[in-house]
Amino acid sequence: MASEYVPLLVFFLAAVAFATIAITLSSLVGPKSPSPTKAAPYECGIVPAESARRRLPVGFYLTAMLFIVFDVEAIFVYPWAVLVKQLQVKGLAEMAIFLGVLGVALLYVWRKGALEWE
Repeated sequence: MASEYVPLLVFFLAAVAFATIAITLSSLVGPKSPSPTKAAPYECGIVPAESARRRLPVGFYLTAMLFIVFDVEAIFVYPWAVLVKQLQVKGLAEMAIFLGVLGVALLYVWRKGALEWE
């Protein structure tokens, strides 16, 4: 039983070895000439107008969380779509409930104004 995991262990050890070697070599061989110009953030050739450490409005985080929630929905819908014939009516009913709950969540978020930018 343990012999089935040997290729996985070899792959993991090879990945760790490669990462360690790459980081070590880049720190040993890479150029080391720091300057204020190199330390400044690069923004498409435009001189930064303000610090990059500013706080973002909550709307950005809310939009990101909503995107994740509705993106995860696609992860659940795809396998269902592949097996819809095997799941028959029970699978259709379960997916209808799932999509209904997501629809109610979307309606709630929409009514609260979370999808509007100001």
